[in-house]
Amino acid sequence: MVLKVFFPSCCATAESGLLIGRWIPEQNSAVVLAVVHFPFIPGQVKQYLSEVQRVTQVNMCVLGSWSNTKQEKEEGLEKFLEDLSTIFSHEPWIQLNKERDSKVWSCCIFKKYPSSPKEDEFILVYYDQRKVMLSQLHPTDNLTTSADHKGNDASKLGAVFDTVSKSKVLFMIDRYDDGPIKLTHWQSEGVEASIIVELLKQASVPVCMLLTFLLSLVSSVCKSRVLKFWPLSFIWSKLSTCEQLGHRLEHLQIISSNRKAQNQTQLMRKANIFVSLLIDMALGILLMSWLYRENRIGQLADTLIPVADHIAKELQDLLQWLMGVPAGLKMNWALDQVLGRFFLYHIHLWISYIHLMSPFIEMILWYVGLSACLGLTVVLSILSDIIALLTFHIYCFYVYGARLYCLKIYGLSSLWRLFRGKKWNVLRQRVDSCSYDLDQLFIGTLLFTILLFLLPTTALYYLVFTLLRLLVVVVQGLIHLLVDLIDSLPLYSVILRLCRSYRLAAGVKFRVLEQKAGKPLRLLMQINPLSYGSVVQTYRLPTYACYPKDSWSSLCKKLFVGELIYPWKHKGEKQD
Repeated sequence: MVLKVFFPSCCATAESGLLIGRWIPEQNSAVVLAVVHFPFIPGQVKQYLSEVQRVTQVNMCVLGSWSNTKQEKEEGLEKFLEDLSTIFSHEPWIQLNKERDSKVWSCCIFKKYPSSPKEDEFILVYYDQRKVMLSQLHPTDNLTTSADHKGNDASKLGAVFDTVSKSKVLFMIDRYDDGPIKLTHWQSEGVEASIIVELLKQASVPVCMLLTFLLSLVSSVCKSRVLKFWPLSFIWSKLSTCEQLGHRLEHLQIISSNRKAQNQTQLMRKANIFVSLLIDMALGILLMSWLYRENRIGQLADTLIPVADHIAKELQDLLQWLMGVPAGLKMNWALDQVLGRFFLYHIHLWISYIHLMSPFIEMILWYVGLSACLGLTVVLSILSDIIALLTFHIYCFYVYGARLYCLKIYGLSSLWRLFRGKKWNVLRQRVDSCSYDLDQLFIGTLLFTILLFLLPTTALYYLVFTLLRLLVVVVQGLIHLLVDLIDSLPLYSVILRLCRSYRLAAGVKFRVLEQKAGKPLRLLMQINPLSYGSVVQTYRLPTYACYPKDSWSSLCKKLFVGELIYPWKHKGEKQD
């Protein structure tokens, strides 16, 4: 039988005493957590272990004895350490010995009732107690059926990590305590703490209470019936800015909540949201300082009107080209003139609308710049809404062209079924046979011919305005992707992986320190950190969907038949 002992490397220089920790019978392993020094009273040690076990819910006991002979071997010390097994009565009793000024270790195992006459093999595994306690072991999800033993190894390691992480109460006693029990562990020289962190903890309580009160007021206003009436509810559901503000409001409610995180995942989520908000607001403040320096707002407002006039002129030239002989194509002159003049009138209305708003553009941009203090994502959402408003005429052109083109496509498909003696059964959603008389066939042929010869003119206008609409949708989609990246990227986890990679453990690796005949095999356990891709995938924050809802084949089908293509951002849909 192989006996594994996980020994903390910080206890290698500890004075002689008792090994306390947890015995895991399923794995035939012992996890050493600390060393109790001489002198001690056995009754006090048992009482202290029972109190720690009650708090931590870890089955803690005295595993054996530890002997570190810094001087010449005292006569009777080994016999005394062996006699301690009758007082604490742990099966098996582990006795570790370290020779004076040497790296030689020896191990003895005492059993009252040995299960087999064969001598037990012994593996001594050193581990960094501080890193193991602070780390979070992440299970691997890509385990196949042929690799079930890897899953078992992961569960065994999880028991070791769980034992150390739950024993924080044990590590609160250092060498400066006046209690009857002296321990050696990773915090023996003093409990790790930071004055700045403690001051921030004390100051965060009133700040969180005030923030929670203000957020409750804002939430009650947002949920009031006033915003559920038609104009306000329509605007709230269509503007990306309102959705982003609501999303950030949820984040503020999460981090200002006085409810304690139940597990490591919730704690990491709060930390990721907090860091994401800080970086978002820092980037927004940098952008705001850049905009208000050297009157860049005024320069931007003065540039906007000439750019809008230039775009309108280019659209007018494009429509004049379509009303002529575009690329040498012979179009239906009457329909071409009607569509061209119709769209030219819309461009005239749009130019009038822009010039009507020109006195207020600088003031609008000034207030938009102020909104950067709420975060860069809010500014990007406002930019997306401004693009939607400035390109509203292109959206109208696209809708008119798509509806006209879709009407002709469905009309031609319906008339084509008429020629074949078929019809569409609406109730059963299928094509059935049908007999038509001579008048129906004549009218159908006449309409089919008219629609077929008018289709190229309509298709050309539809193609041009669809390309313009897709250009606007792609720009808005890229902005939404950037907002989604800032909202969902787990920046705290990435920084933690960069600075303290052991905190996010994917597994462990073992390095052989000593392998000699007659001596225990000594290994060093080292933590394998998670890869950056796994960190992002594991701790990615839930956000609203901003990806195309349709596949490429479905998108091409919609474009071919003339169905409307909406922006990538779909309201009210959350993705984890």
